[in-house]
Amino acid sequence: MPVQNIPEIFIAKKKLLPDLLVHDYRMTEDVVKNKANLSVNMFSFLQTGQKHIHFANVSVAVNEKQSILIKHGNCLFTELLNQEQVYYCKLFFFSQKILDDFLTKHKFSFAGSNGSDKKDAPFFVIANDEYINRFISSLAAVTQLISTTGQHLLAVKFEEIMLYLVCKYGQPFIRYLNALAKSDQQSLLKKTVENNVVTALKIGKIAFLCNMSLSTFKRAFTKEYNENPGKWLQKKRLQKALELLQDNKQKPSEIFREFGYKNLSNFSTAFKNEFGISPREVPST
Repeated sequence: MPVQNIPEIFIAKKKLLPDLLVHDYRMTEDVVKNKANLSVNMFSFLQTGQKHIHFANVSVAVNEKQSILIKHGNCLFTELLNQEQVYYCKLFFFSQKILDDFLTKHKFSFAGSNGSDKKDAPFFVIANDEYINRFISSLAAVTQLISTTGQHLLAVKFEEIMLYLVCKYGQPFIRYLNALAKSDQQSLLKKTVENNVVTALKIGKIAFLCNMSLSTFKRAFTKEYNENPGKWLQKKRLQKALELLQDNKQKPSEIFREFGYKNLSNFSTAFKNEFGISPREVPST
């Protein structure tokens, strides 16, 4: 599946990307692990359904009682319907310039905010409350206005929600904003790979999360680990599967999918080739 460039896919061709943009996003079918490139930062105010996001080194799930602020960059989106049979969220995009202007204007509020939470996590989960619900409703009215007036009001609404979240969450949110403003030029390969050992992600999607083409990823991986990524990941995943089976925590039929195998037979064959016994024959420790 091709990469979705967001929010560019929501904008008419030849139209410049504004510093602030609101988009109502609806779906009537589940979407699993779509590749997305966020060119700007984004609030996702979820109204119905569930959202799962897989980043380079961490994943997160939110429901309609939560909103989430997401850092620009590559990620995988899974969006699931609830009983309403529709997925709906209001997206509020903002450029790095808008964020920098906000931090500069309110720098007095950020004294003593050195350090970071969760090692600069690419997201911040927000618990919806009455104020946030009213804010979401107000965005709908603003987006109906003509472009120039609407942009001015969106700037006011952006400052409003940011100041409210500073009041609601204090220093953890302030530290997140400061981390969000930092440039990110460090290679994510090692961190991304080692945080996705025990997942079903294929090499292509891990490469995507590293912001690399598959061929570039394979070369960089081999240089870092002195081994082909497919073989390395298979060994690591089978070793983890062995540990789970030895601890009697799960059965082979319960774990093969989470290690990237389409069926139990393929998993059993790979397991036996690696350890000389079938998964069912693993003795308890």
